[in-house]
Amino acid sequence: MNTSVGKYIYFILCFIFWLFLALFSSKLIVDNLTSGHHYSNLVFSLHYVKNSGAAFSLLQNAREFLIIVSIVATTFLFMYVHNHIRNIHLISISFISLLSAGIMANCHERIVLGFVRDYIQLNFINFPIFNVADIFITIGVIALVCILTFYKGK
Repeated sequence: MNTSVGKYIYFILCFIFWLFLALFSSKLIVDNLTSGHHYSNLVFSLHYVKNSGAAFSLLQNAREFLIIVSIVATTFLFMYVHNHIRNIHLISISFISLLSAGIMANCHERIVLGFVRDYIQLNFINFPIFNVADIFITIGVIALVCILTFYKGK
């Protein structure tokens, strides 16, 4: 099998895995929270809220705009991988797939539900409630910035 084809298959499989994990965990957690189950410790609590905006509840009720931005961003990431597959390291492909899946998980919820299901609340700091897809997006962005910074000029 061609190395580029193998990398692309790896990218698609990672993307599907992360997307499924984000959507499945949201459904599972929200279903449990809405049926009366609650969880809390010193670090975090599970508390369900409907978020019609983006990060930090910005752009409230801008659903169509956020859907378009999500689709454009994911399309750009897929095109980047497709066009540069020979030169991208597997670790970068992993984080691009994580980032893409996080974006598309939130986009899927906006399209299907009209909002994003947020449920993780940090108890040790005043921080907005977020979800697993948000974690994927954050990790993906931070990792890619570190990779770009570390490999810059090499």
